[in-house]
Amino acid sequence: MLSLENPGTASRPAPSAILRDTRVVAVLRARHAKDYGPVVEALRDGGVLSIELTLSTPGVFEELPLLRERFGESVEIGVGTVTTAAEAETALDLGAAYVVTPITEPDVITACTRRGVPVFPGGLTPTELHTGWKLGATAVKVFPASTVGPGYVSQLRGPFPDIQVVPSGGVNIEDVPAWIRAGALAVSLGGPLLGDAFKGGSLTELTARARRVRNFVDEARESR
Repeated sequence: MLSLENPGTASRPAPSAILRDTRVVAVLRARHAKDYGPVVEALRDGGVLSIELTLSTPGVFEELPLLRERFGESVEIGVGTVTTAAEAETALDLGAAYVVTPITEPDVITACTRRGVPVFPGGLTPTELHTGWKLGATAVKVFPASTVGPGYVSQLRGPFPDIQVVPSGGVNIEDVPAWIRAGALAVSLGGPLLGDAFKGGSLTELTARARRVRNFVDEARESR
């Protein structure tokens, strides 16, 4: 665990070994969480192992234990679009590996840090991002990332040299290398990675896109 700068506060949950190794989070949204299984399998086969199930999809809390049983330790499954402490607690009780929120909500961050589970609060301004980081976030989610671009990471590191960042929202596959080279802990990808997989699209092509993302990450890390 990494300690916060302010004494007396909770420890900062560290990013998982999976996230540190793969540097990619797949954000899943579908008509119902029952549709998630085959897509998670295709992503796993392509090397994308960190999966975010968004609460904007019905049935996430019912399906989460089933997906954890099906995939075991081969992937890590977190819950996203969490906006209240109650939602965070439910996700953690069901075994979520991490929690993602589009906002900087102190109660959500506290619920996770108290239990030592990684949490990624969203924000865009320096005030929002620093607030989440100061409260003990594992990393802060820059959302929507396409609004600011990869150069924003280096700008943030000026006043906040230790802050860890995960861009999310409008990140395309081709954008991945620039974000990793800029120092992002990981990249969060939704539609550009998932494509039409939830509408009957080819899961083989999804696996190929996942492999392409992982190749981009590996190449960017080697060039840093």
